[in-house]
Amino acid sequence: MAPCADFAALRASPADVRVVASDGSSIAAHSSVLAAASPVLEQMILGARRGWDAGCAVVCVLGAPSDAVAAFLRFLYCRPGPRGTTAAGEEEWAEGAVGEHGAALLALAHAYRVSWLKRRAEAAVAARLTAERAVDALKLAALCDAPRLRLACARLAGKDLGAVERSEGWRFAARHDAALQGELLQLLHDAVQRKKRWERERASQHVYRQLSDAMAILDRIFAAGGAGAAEVCAAEASPCEVDGVRRGLEQLMRHFAACGGRARKPAACPRCRRALQLLRLHASVCEDRAGAGEPCRVPLCSNLKAKMQEEGVDKTWKLLVKKVTRARVMSALASREVPEVVKKSWAKYSSRRAARFR
Repeated sequence: MAPCADFAALRASPADVRVVASDGSSIAAHSSVLAAASPVLEQMILGARRGWDAGCAVVCVLGAPSDAVAAFLRFLYCRPGPRGTTAAGEEEWAEGAVGEHGAALLALAHAYRVSWLKRRAEAAVAARLTAERAVDALKLAALCDAPRLRLACARLAGKDLGAVERSEGWRFAARHDAALQGELLQLLHDAVQRKKRWERERASQHVYRQLSDAMAILDRIFAAGGAGAAEVCAAEASPCEVDGVRRGLEQLMRHFAACGGRARKPAACPRCRRALQLLRLHASVCEDRAGAGEPCRVPLCSNLKAKMQEEGVDKTWKLLVKKVTRARVMSALASREVPEVVKKSWAKYSSRRAARFR
């Protein structure tokens, strides 16, 4: 934070606004600072000056303790600078203020539309959240439109729902605000469903990556052909091949060649049927290298490709081919080395983003 005006010096200068708190205490302030920091306070000052006493406007900031109101006004006098610079001792005071009056500052910043202070107070309340305050913080997040605080409450309740249910806020909500209790339970249900959906998505992505690796291994198995296939695979070994995938594919291809799949229908043998499905998938995702003078060496690749173009394929198969191809592209992008200039740019962006939300 960088002070836009010296708070102590301005307090000593003549003030043209009196801010009245809920307990009746009055705080002298300057209309230029308050109006520049909050559009709501600007309209309140303009409305107060239309009365008979236009010399010193009176603005009532209610609903918060006088200490929180004083801290709120001091924050308005000390707005963040363009580069997040910090005055000597100001940051230490700010951390203590948001820690002591975080909820009140969040409500005041929301009511008077001070967005940067609202983000900071929301982050402070979320960081100091406990199971005893989870239900109260959830109600505050709903009133102040604070989605990050709402998410923090849901995560805390998901980790330790028993402690939240033993809190006084939960018992009060059960007696007087069943909607709030239902909202928290709905958040937990949504989080569980979202976690299950992510687990299913990760499992399916793992299967597509395995299929993509299997297609690449088939290319390497038949790249040199015959006796040279083992040497090619050993030279281009990947972590997937180390797990025995290459060995299993080799055994499956040998079985397909020796089982008589060409003499009778492969559907009679489950292993031949599985091998034919892998060859068909390879033909679907195989890149066309005939123009480069390098035809694909995988058996039946060109025949299966021509057959699929002639007869067509269903939507389910097209979707499978699309996802396997996407998994291959994403795997290639993930293994690509990031340039040093990109790493520096990303680190600079991350530091600026962290400084903006402090």
